[in-house]
Amino acid sequence: MTLSTAVPGMLGEDEFGLLRDDFLSNPSYRLAQNAVTRVSIDDVAIDREILNAADHTASKRLDDWSVTDQARSGRCWLFAGLNLLRAGVSKKLRVKDFEFSQNYMMFWDKLERANYFLEAMIATADRDIDDRGVAHLLDSVADDGGQWDMFVAIVRKHGLVPKPFMPETESSGNTGRMNSVLRALLRQGALQLREIAGRDQDEARSAKADVLKVVHRVLSIHLGSPPEHFLWQWTDKDNGFHRGGKLSPAQFAAEYLELPLEDYVCLVNDPRPSNPIGRTFTVEFLGNIVEAPPVLYLNVGIEVMKELAAGLLADDQPVWFGCDVTKMMSSEYGLWDANLFDLPALYDTSFQTSKAHRLLTHESRMTHAMLFTGVDILDGKPRRWRVENSWGAKKGKDGFYTMNDSWFDEYLFEVAVPRDRLTPGLRQALDAEPIVLPPWDPMGALARG
Repeated sequence: MTLSTAVPGMLGEDEFGLLRDDFLSNPSYRLAQNAVTRVSIDDVAIDREILNAADHTASKRLDDWSVTDQARSGRCWLFAGLNLLRAGVSKKLRVKDFEFSQNYMMFWDKLERANYFLEAMIATADRDIDDRGVAHLLDSVADDGGQWDMFVAIVRKHGLVPKPFMPETESSGNTGRMNSVLRALLRQGALQLREIAGRDQDEARSAKADVLKVVHRVLSIHLGSPPEHFLWQWTDKDNGFHRGGKLSPAQFAAEYLELPLEDYVCLVNDPRPSNPIGRTFTVEFLGNIVEAPPVLYLNVGIEVMKELAAGLLADDQPVWFGCDVTKMMSSEYGLWDANLFDLPALYDTSFQTSKAHRLLTHESRMTHAMLFTGVDILDGKPRRWRVENSWGAKKGKDGFYTMNDSWFDEYLFEVAVPRDRLTPGLRQALDAEPIVLPPWDPMGALARG
């Protein structure tokens, strides 16, 4: 049987032969094939000069604690946020390895986000179900990810709990099966609410309450029940015993949390031409609590982000950030560098897209949140950053990583900083009406996962 050659653009035997001859005629390609078919591409392509120059020391280092482990879940944003808070609380309590309950935070985020999703289904009931925004909401329902403002919203409404009062469960560290159940229930509820909302929104909200009752039941079965009160007592690092009394989660947060979360703002570096520097953005339907303020970003230059992050670290304050984590990363060596893997040499081709182009073509997006706990300053400029990850102590260097400054430029997108650290001009820019990005924009991607 002979394929027709009359179809424009088709590949035929002539094209296959040219491709084969091009590959086989080059000994470098054959050598690369021999290597990569036997061992990991990362082992073949890693730049030994960059690796040999990797020094995990830093001129400013804050961490003297053990890392946390989000296990098989997408809770990085919660872990990074709680890791930021625990630094101050540990100092106040005079303990070394204090942890908040990440499970507690996830329980309330899941329940609040279910409500947020169902309200969005009511609000968009007049749109076709194949509308791109509606389809995105249905596709991303019950995801684990989130954003800084979403973290603040949970703390503000539900408070905080030490880890022993709502410890991890099988499902908190392995969310896939629980999430699949939640997705099925919420998508089923979405169809019901869309139909009802078309004739009566009050009736739709009554039906929503029934869906949320089941969601709460599922979460309670998988994650346990959040404590309303707990008897708080602890032993400090000098073996001194302290009793804090019976507290609610809100009371615990008010008593022991010293970081002014309400004063923090989220800066992003988005170099796409459509998103001007100095403007605020929000993403449609990005959030978890219906009554909370919208997720807000202020777009700034990358050097502004570096200056502010380094300044906070100099003042003994860790920094929450969001990035595209897997690009040019070695977990084995605990290292990020923009040129860590010499892919151009391996494949004999160029990789020349800019940060803006990678965002436009969906090659890059925010995928992970972590914490800066140190920086190495040389001649007044940061040359590498120390990072606390939440993947446990077996990855990186006891769970900590080194980020060379070149990687910050290319793959870091977001930092949370106190408002009073901004210049007067940037503070004024926060008050402008934000540009509304569509739900599927990469600036909202951290909420997936």
